[in-house]
Amino acid sequence: MITDLQWHDWLGSLGVLIIVAAYLWLQIGRIAGQNVVFSGANLLGSILILVSLYFNFNFSAVLIEIFWIVISLFGLVMGLRRLKLTR
Repeated sequence: MITDLQWHDWLGSLGVLIIVAAYLWLQIGRIAGQNVVFSGANLLGSILILVSLYFNFNFSAVLIEIFWIVISLFGLVMGLRRLKLTR
């Protein structure tokens, strides 16, 4: 039941909403996949989901979130390098 959710469940749900919103923005052309905002949103969302998974452990979910974080960090670094080169 939704009333049984704890703070970490809400935090994980917020992470899901952030990732889904970033993906929606990508699909409707409001943001580019190489944009630092896109990578940052994915990074933040994954971290919030991982906090939730700390309390309700699921190995496969933790594994995908770790990969999501690594890929998001890579995208963030590449995006920041592109921004630095254009200035």
